[in-house]
Amino acid sequence: MRTTRREFLGAAAIAPVLGGAAAPEAGGPGSTVLWYRQPAAQWMEALPVGNGRLGAMVFGGVETEVLALNEDTLWSGPPLHDWNNPDARQYLPEVRRLLLDRHDYVDANELTKKIQGPYNESYQPLGNLRLTFEGGGASTGYRRELRLDTAVVTIGWEAGGARFTREVFASAPDQVLVVRLGCDQPGKIAFRATMDSLLRASAAGVRPNEVALRGKAPSHVDPNYLRDAPHPVIDDERVGHGMFFEARLRVLHEDGEIAISQEGLTLRGANSATLLIAAGTGYRGFGKPPDMDRDAISAACRGRLDAAAKKPYARLHEDHVADHGRLFRRVSLKLGETPASARPTDERLRAFREEVEPELAALYFQYGRYLLIASSRPGTQAANLQGIWNQDVRPPWSANWTLNINAQMNYWHAETANLAECHEPLFDLVRELSVTGGPTAEVYYGLGGWVAHHNADLWAEAPPVGEQSGDPTWANWPMGGAWLCRHLWEHYQFGRDQAYLARVYPLMRGSGEFLLEWLIEDKQGRLVTAPSVSPENHFVGPNGKPLAVSIASTMDMAIIRDVFEAVMEAGRILNRDGELRAKLGKVLPRLFPLQIGKYGQLQEWFEDFEEAQPGMGHVSHLYTVYPAGQITPRRTPELAKAARISLEGRISHQQRTAGWPSAWYVCLWARLEDGDQAWARLKGELAAGVTANLFNGSERLFQIDGNFGCAGGVTEMLLASHEGDISFLPALPAEWGEGSFTGLRARGGVEVDLEWKGGKAVRGVLRPAAGGEYKLRPPRGQRIAAVLEGGRGVRMAAGAVRLRSARGYEVRFE
Repeated sequence: MRTTRREFLGAAAIAPVLGGAAAPEAGGPGSTVLWYRQPAAQWMEALPVGNGRLGAMVFGGVETEVLALNEDTLWSGPPLHDWNNPDARQYLPEVRRLLLDRHDYVDANELTKKIQGPYNESYQPLGNLRLTFEGGGASTGYRRELRLDTAVVTIGWEAGGARFTREVFASAPDQVLVVRLGCDQPGKIAFRATMDSLLRASAAGVRPNEVALRGKAPSHVDPNYLRDAPHPVIDDERVGHGMFFEARLRVLHEDGEIAISQEGLTLRGANSATLLIAAGTGYRGFGKPPDMDRDAISAACRGRLDAAAKKPYARLHEDHVADHGRLFRRVSLKLGETPASARPTDERLRAFREEVEPELAALYFQYGRYLLIASSRPGTQAANLQGIWNQDVRPPWSANWTLNINAQMNYWHAETANLAECHEPLFDLVRELSVTGGPTAEVYYGLGGWVAHHNADLWAEAPPVGEQSGDPTWANWPMGGAWLCRHLWEHYQFGRDQAYLARVYPLMRGSGEFLLEWLIEDKQGRLVTAPSVSPENHFVGPNGKPLAVSIASTMDMAIIRDVFEAVMEAGRILNRDGELRAKLGKVLPRLFPLQIGKYGQLQEWFEDFEEAQPGMGHVSHLYTVYPAGQITPRRTPELAKAARISLEGRISHQQRTAGWPSAWYVCLWARLEDGDQAWARLKGELAAGVTANLFNGSERLFQIDGNFGCAGGVTEMLLASHEGDISFLPALPAEWGEGSFTGLRARGGVEVDLEWKGGKAVRGVLRPAAGGEYKLRPPRGQRIAAVLEGGRGVRMAAGAVRLRSARGYEVRFE
């Protein structure tokens, strides 16, 4: 019999907060509700909703409501020319000669720039729906909230003796955005609806109850960091050179009168109204021109609206909440509410700087889960640098997929936080890159397999970007696709689905084949990479200036080791490619090894260079600790000590203590089993790295990877399984003395619940998806007293226990 959450925690533990009623499965309001006493004044204060494909930022104004709209396939492009640079390959032999024969890093750094192609395209904003309300007078009792467990934004206020309500959600089952306007007095709903866009577009009333926004995206948008670009945004009238798009609003109302105009529509005297918004683009796939015509896009939007309009609002709402809850309510987390937990979210953030509130970390964790559900569903695009929410034509770093940390960080919590389905869009991106990356490997390097570099976009652009002038530290890094293959393998490790593994194995093997050919012998017969960079970082070159290009960076070699070992193990499980496995087995011992430098630090480059930027946010060499797990305090204590010195040194030189790098540091400290340090980084993030709506960033700079990475870090603090065992509370901070979680996931397909008090684990529950032997590791200073099935003890030997699938096993600690 499976142990339920109520049985695990006990009724008293899960019935705290709303007038004695049982809390929602995902936790109490302190960890599942964002709320405010005022509307959003700017985009970074608005509340996000999304269904993976459609997104909106909801401002919640009383007199004027704004929904800033996005659709995940609305990008500039496609590229107007072949992105593979046929001249690039000729420079590779000379770059290698400079590096391996002469150690001439200065000339090699410059020549490597010749091995670059065009920049990516950019994710685009769709437009805005604006609702201007009539009458009402001065408002009181305002509240704006986002319930993470239902994915519904609710706004309410009183004006003119009436109570007005507004609900907004993005339905995945019905593929529409839904806005419900209500009032407790009849005839009070009156508004004008218009739509607009920063792109070339126009809007007008098109039916008695519809407004359509139609436009065309640019054919090219330069990255925002190209400050002197002469034509940063290029519009092109030709079909397929920039995609057509449409957003369509339909208003369903009870009583009242509606009228359309060139500007939009007006509704007056209604008792209630339901607004449905559908959107579509001309995108037809990564390898095709986006030349779907306007009529086809309009027909698709009307079809979605027709289907949704057949359902009453209550059914739309019910289906949406059930669909979202199926994912969100798998996991709960409680870290200890304080009086501050009942405050509005923006006030909690301000108070947090003075008074620590662990439950705010639980809210931030659950928000990271919510955002992934909202921005990454099976069949959609992968979550980009901003998820699916973007307000700019030239967004920061093109809002693309940055493959040297950021795209991967978006999914660090997908498996551990029990959202494995939301991982699937990333696998689709890997498949697409494997198709485009094959020609790139051949044209740029004359090698087999497939490769992707540091940037990718909707069109699966695989080559190194930079246009022969980009800094090689980010442009010339051919390990992006290889790192993505770690996600393919991790998904298998958590789910043990061999049919899935058979589907993705060719992608892993293709990456391994490229890496095998990319390796080259150095003078000592070791296998190295050349040219090689440690992403985004520079060393002090012989000329005293910052340089990027050298040989065998620590991250390169660690990623290659990861891919080779994964290909070997996957091939063994599937009984495939015995010759390749044997070859990789012989290559592994020849890989350039990890080094400890003169300061006792984990060495980042082939030589023990001085860092040009000691406070650099990227810690690429610590990939070995997290996510790779090649270095652990138990298995490799000396290297773990060196990694700790590297991390401490990097942080000590930083003036800013927040941003997405802090999310990585949380994960690293958790893997080094230092919970207090992990919590310190997370506290810094909450105190200085988030905006009022808990987005990671500042007023004008938003990167969602910080949200996702911190969620991954919280799971690593509470539960780990990367060393072949299930480790309970491996990095519990002293300030998290009492708490509980349910539904976190360990490798091997095991769901885990746990309760702790006084910093000590009390009891847990294991729910394995498949039977087998599992090793259990208790928290430091504790032992496992018993493992029980239905009250009867299960035999343990050397810390291992054999469990059957679909059973609930109680774990008791002492």
